[in-house]
Amino acid sequence: MSYYKHHIFFCLNQRTNGEASCADHDSQGAFDHCKARVKALGLAGPGGVRVNKAGCLDRCAGGPVAVVYPEETWYTYVDRSDIDEIVESHLRQGKPVERLLLPPHIGR
Repeated sequence: MSYYKHHIFFCLNQRTNGEASCADHDSQGAFDHCKARVKALGLAGPGGVRVNKAGCLDRCAGGPVAVVYPEETWYTYVDRSDIDEIVESHLRQGKPVERLLLPPHIGR
């Protein structure tokens, strides 16, 4: 058994050279919202969920992105309601949100 049931990593990378980056889509706001929801639902902590910041996850073309481990489930999202759905469906119930899955061929 692992220390956490799920880790969700949010790319917060900001590029300054004009290339697209997740920070262009308020990924910090999504991270903050996810962390608050996980905590409010009592999912945070050992045996539960850890919400983590990440640098570039190298899937910029699909940004903003987040990935849930240990399942290695990659998501793209638009707004807080998408984050709420990921928290409720995947992190709470163990069911990935099909409509938000990042296609495997999307890279940088």
